[in-house]
Amino acid sequence: MIKNKKKEYLLTIWYKALLEGKMILGEVSLDTNNVIKLAEFYRNLLNISAKNDPEVTNDIHQTILTEGTGLTVYNNGEIKNNNNNNISLAFTVNDVDDEYIRLKEMGIKIIDPPKLQPWGAKNMRFLDPDGNQIYFRSFPK
Repeated sequence: MIKNKKKEYLLTIWYKALLEGKMILGEVSLDTNNVIKLAEFYRNLLNISAKNDPEVTNDIHQTILTEGTGLTVYNNGEIKNNNNNNISLAFTVNDVDDEYIRLKEMGIKIIDPPKLQPWGAKNMRFLDPDGNQIYFRSFPK
């Protein structure tokens, strides 16, 4: 029930924005040479179950997140160099310190451990298998 209310709320906001002539960010797509590997990484990272999802074997395109701004993984057939230094993804989490422990247990190499930033967020930084920068952040109370 809450999930449906959230979806209705988001659709209302998006619809209103579109009526006002505003653009909305609908999706972030990560282009990769290996859709299955990168999609599995993000499902594990974001605690998204792939159980009963027939899309997990699709090596061209997979949708990871569908609520809010979507996250997809895509292979357009061109070779990628994986030198991604100009973009990063930031996910807000409940407790960045808990996530730090979980990611270390998953074997993910952490570039910057959790650190309180001047603007009040506590961030940590790591890379996905293709070298995309990812930040997890929380806002301590």
